[in-house]
Amino acid sequence: MAQYCAQHRPDIKVMVPTLAPYPAAAAQQLKQLILEHQQDYRIGLVGSSLGGYMSIWLNHLFAVPAVVVNPAIRPYDLLVDYLGSQVNPYTNEHYELKIEHMDELKALDVAQITHPQSLWLLQQQDDEVLDYRQAVEKLCDAKQTVEAGGDHSFVDFERYPQSIIQFLQL
Repeated sequence: MAQYCAQHRPDIKVMVPTLAPYPAAAAQQLKQLILEHQQDYRIGLVGSSLGGYMSIWLNHLFAVPAVVVNPAIRPYDLLVDYLGSQVNPYTNEHYELKIEHMDELKALDVAQITHPQSLWLLQQQDDEVLDYRQAVEKLCDAKQTVEAGGDHSFVDFERYPQSIIQFLQL
């Protein structure tokens, strides 16, 4: 998205924040970013995997439009297998994932999607990390593009930036 916007839509300010490794702290950072910028910018979210989970939560809180790409729907069930020492692959930060962090993730779960018209699910069925059916079911009233094949990285994502920008009304 950042590369596409830099080349084709330099008027769009793309923010890719480095977030805390712990869910409650990361959620607070994201919430603060929206509060700081919502008066000056039209905000749209694009989140993949755990970022999709957070984007659903932010959509619920602020009614900001969001495109979620192969989103985690129940990360607190998935990540329990990764308790212990971890290394952020992007920052090389070392951190300890603990059971209380699963509770922090559960606290961010949106039980009922309140703004389905402002959510778009981009999902590939052969996601090797997540069960795609969870997202299809949870976001049943949202716009959905569900593709056969693919993987968790969302193969050929570069087909979508222009449509995403249109959906987000940016």
